[in-house]
Amino acid sequence: MAEPVYRRVVIKLSGEYLAGSHSFGIDQPTVERIADELIAARNLGGEIAVVVGGGNMIRGVDVSSQGVPRPTGDTMGMLVTVMNCLALEAAIERKGTGARTLSAFVMPQICELFTRGATHKYLAEGRIVLLGGGTGNPFFTTDTTAVLRAAEIGAQAVLKATNVDGVYSADPKKDPSAKRFDRLTHSQAIEGDYKVMDATAFALAREASLPIIVFSIAEPGSIGAILRGTGHGTIVAG
Repeated sequence: MAEPVYRRVVIKLSGEYLAGSHSFGIDQPTVERIADELIAARNLGGEIAVVVGGGNMIRGVDVSSQGVPRPTGDTMGMLVTVMNCLALEAAIERKGTGARTLSAFVMPQICELFTRGATHKYLAEGRIVLLGGGTGNPFFTTDTTAVLRAAEIGAQAVLKATNVDGVYSADPKKDPSAKRFDRLTHSQAIEGDYKVMDATAFALAREASLPIIVFSIAEPGSIGAILRGTGHGTIVAG
């Protein structure tokens, strides 16, 4: 089997996607499907780390609009990301593949603290590493977390899993004339204010010279296709 084009990657998965067709919570069939996709990608020879959002339960910015201080709301959201990681970890391990949740918060009764050393160790062992707790700080999104962790662990790319097959000039679900981009620079993505990731994440990726590949997680086998270099998505690099 040919070596993957991208051997070590960080996949950014939205919390909202884990809710499936529901507006809230964790949809177990969706979790099982994502687990299968991650295992298949790992079996290609890739080293897979995953950053999961928390929007299926709590978004700090939404909670803060209801009177909760923004740092508190963001902390609540970061705790949800750990819950999402644990759900994925359990699904992956039920299928016979090793997984390990690492958190930006110290919570020894629940999971291990994130360190670069621990991440390198578990990836080298063939485990899928699930990174919860965001950056551990309020005001930073899990998009920024994904780029930060990728830079820290020497990943070759960040894979941004979305509901659409790349970056568009506008929401293609609302604007049929929206233009899809095959490739953008980080600066173009920031200047165009494309909503697929926040500007802080793009800026950090530019500084770290990390490509971001935006693709549709709804397509079966899409993660593996990206790793092989045959996937359909937008590459943000340079």
